[in-house]
Amino acid sequence: MPFILDGLDTESYDRTYSDRDLLGRIMFYFRSHTREMVLVSLALALNSLTGTLAPIILSWAIDLVATRPEVGLMFLFGLGIVLLGISGWFFNYLRQKITARVIGDVVLRLRQDVFARTINHDMSFYDRNSSGRIVSRITSDTQDFSNVVTLVIDVLSHILIVILLTIWLFRVNAGLTLLLIGMTPIAVIIAQSFRKIARRVTTAARRINARINAQIQESISGIMVAKTFRQEGSIYATFLDNNRDAYKTGLRRGIVLNTIFPVMGLASGLGVAVLVYYGGLSIKAGTISPGNWYLFMQAVGYYWFPMMSIASFWSQFQDGLSAAERAFSLVDAEPTVRQLGHISARNLEGKIEFRNTHFAYNDKEVVLPDFSLTIEAGETVALVGHTGAGKSSLARLVSRFYEFQGGALLIDDQDIRKYDLAEYRGQIGLVPQDPFLFSGTVADNIRYARPESSEVEVLETARQVGRGDWLEDLPQGILTQTGPRGARISLGQRQLVALARVLLKDPAIFILDEATASVDPFTEAMIQEGLEAVIRGRTAIIIAHRLSTVKNADRTIVLEQGRIIEQGRHQDLLERGGHYAELYNTYFRHQSLEYIEQWR
Repeated sequence: MPFILDGLDTESYDRTYSDRDLLGRIMFYFRSHTREMVLVSLALALNSLTGTLAPIILSWAIDLVATRPEVGLMFLFGLGIVLLGISGWFFNYLRQKITARVIGDVVLRLRQDVFARTINHDMSFYDRNSSGRIVSRITSDTQDFSNVVTLVIDVLSHILIVILLTIWLFRVNAGLTLLLIGMTPIAVIIAQSFRKIARRVTTAARRINARINAQIQESISGIMVAKTFRQEGSIYATFLDNNRDAYKTGLRRGIVLNTIFPVMGLASGLGVAVLVYYGGLSIKAGTISPGNWYLFMQAVGYYWFPMMSIASFWSQFQDGLSAAERAFSLVDAEPTVRQLGHISARNLEGKIEFRNTHFAYNDKEVVLPDFSLTIEAGETVALVGHTGAGKSSLARLVSRFYEFQGGALLIDDQDIRKYDLAEYRGQIGLVPQDPFLFSGTVADNIRYARPESSEVEVLETARQVGRGDWLEDLPQGILTQTGPRGARISLGQRQLVALARVLLKDPAIFILDEATASVDPFTEAMIQEGLEAVIRGRTAIIIAHRLSTVKNADRTIVLEQGRIIEQGRHQDLLERGGHYAELYNTYFRHQSLEYIEQWR
């Protein structure tokens, strides 16, 4: 049914697992719950036994009524059936309670594993994949994965009931029992015919739900832009389209999963008709008593319902396996940033060397074709160039957010891939152009770099940026609430908080990615004042759009299409009259005049 999957693209990391592989992975999460599962199995067996005994007792009662219609015996039989019902309820309750606890623990562990693996993926993973779809796998799919376990336990219960009933029915009448068993393959054939299509429609439903989650998250995150350009109607129209697709896919899934029961019901009805006919002939021939014939017809109901559940199990089972497959695909996604060793990075000096480095985001987008550059420890280097020249890509490679494909990248004359990744990133301080702040106070966001820092340390660090004057503009100083993504404070204040956060971290290498590109001159002056003290004696890479950051650099690197076309100090480059001088005259000079105009 290819129409079901039309327009529902898979993720780049999606995989296809066999049922055996998925079951093996699922059972791994249940190994620590062996004792509980034994108790569940015992309760399951006892519950199945009580369910099997009820029609047997009814059969005995019918035969006794015909020969000894005594009130006392009828009372005992009635009491026995009541006790069986109570016992069945108790064993079923025990099974459900233990099962719920085990499934809860397993889902907890699986969700932890999926989330842990997700946050450890490199940045290229998030560039390729929608965060909304990732969230869907962490939440919805891990929860739906528990359906596999519930279905397995239920089907085991039904199998036990069928086995017990079959043994008893053989003792009652072997001929009718063989006839009943002979019709069983029909149920199996019907179930298998639904198996593959059930997996496909279930996977399609999950993909469209993930698409809706992604679109909702993106719409809410970009609501300000949408309102600015009056695109609320467009967003809603997109949602309606996705929602209609979800409706159509859900309808197809419901039809497929629910069709099996009417088909099975029709098959069981034909089977009952056959048994009624041959049962009547057996009573007439005297080979079976009325009570046993009644037992047989009662048992047919008890037999066919579990058989229908067992048969439909495979189609419903695909729902849980589909959820498990999506969750395990996220866990098994291969990282692009690969480590070759675990050398300690706690005492880095900060020397950086690109040696014939080749880097591309994909096969068609080569950013650094053959790049070489050495930055000495403690040197401040400014990177300038037009958009797309490769400035931010260099910073991302040094930060180990992405993996280069050729050449080498050395830190302190050592292959960057040989350093312990966690320790190495602990030596990198990055201040982006649009900093992300978590909900909480300014102090909380500064302390994010070192959670063990005291209030005094946080306050002293904040005061190093612009001598702390910016704190006076905050309603409650460092205790001011930043709001979601820092929405309650200005962009300039967010930059200052981000800078203070990096200062508290005290890394060996600073990367300032256009950190002053979008702030006012007063805020820029505070940032520059803080930078001058902190950069001294440390390696710094400054991706600059402001003249002040370029002028203070030890060396300026001019990039064009991933290659160095000029380098030197600011004044020397101006005197050469090359590409940098052109950039200065068309951009930086205009910027400096604008700066002066603002301060008049």
